[in-house]
Amino acid sequence: MSGHSKWSTIKRKKGAVDAKRGKLFTKLIREIASAAGLGGGDPTGNPRLRLVIEKARAANMPKDNIERAIKKGTGAGDAEHYEQVTYEGYGPGGVAVLVDALTDNRKRTAGEVRHVFSKYGGNLGASGCVAYLFERRGLIQFDREGLDGAAVLEIALEAGALDVNESGDTLEVVTDPASFEAVRAALAGRGWKPASAEISLEPGSTVKLAGREAESMLKLSEALEDLDDVQNVYANFDISEEAMAKFAS
Repeated sequence: MSGHSKWSTIKRKKGAVDAKRGKLFTKLIREIASAAGLGGGDPTGNPRLRLVIEKARAANMPKDNIERAIKKGTGAGDAEHYEQVTYEGYGPGGVAVLVDALTDNRKRTAGEVRHVFSKYGGNLGASGCVAYLFERRGLIQFDREGLDGAAVLEIALEAGALDVNESGDTLEVVTDPASFEAVRAALAGRGWKPASAEISLEPGSTVKLAGREAESMLKLSEALEDLDDVQNVYANFDISEEAMAKFAS
């Protein structure tokens, strides 16, 4: 499991995500509207919309909020138009950082992202400077308690998963994007409910950090995620789980 995947898992278990529920809802509404605008408002024929709706439900977003966001995206409500933008740069210790944003003002968002990089010892780079270090992967995570890990491994691999990783009390199923839906459906068919399921970017190599560099990198990641326009932050850091857990608390 990559460093930023572990970091997301630790924050979820520490309740850090719940503490920012209002901001999370705002980001999810924007993501739902964008997905509906690009692929239509019917989730059965729009995999991207279906995935973000499930993410919103997992975050306990009310059904009315989800429906209003879909209407905004399809033009049936108050129109909101967002552009998807990716920023690339380097964090402390030369860590590669990739930031996905949805914005209605590229200049504003670029300025905010640049400021955060600078504040926490990083720097914004040119387009393409780190993107080649990441691959799109489907990630399906389960809490291991009460779960038959061997059975999950068997079903996942039969359905086309690339790998199954164990880290602490978490089991992570890794797929290529094309097999993600089939693998998730096969696991759901056995009654296994994932803690999270998403298409993510996973690094092919990592940079080990400790001490002040590790703390600055986690602060950089958190500050970027706190920006209203930022949807996802990916990085190839390798920080011990103990250090991440201490920072999350």
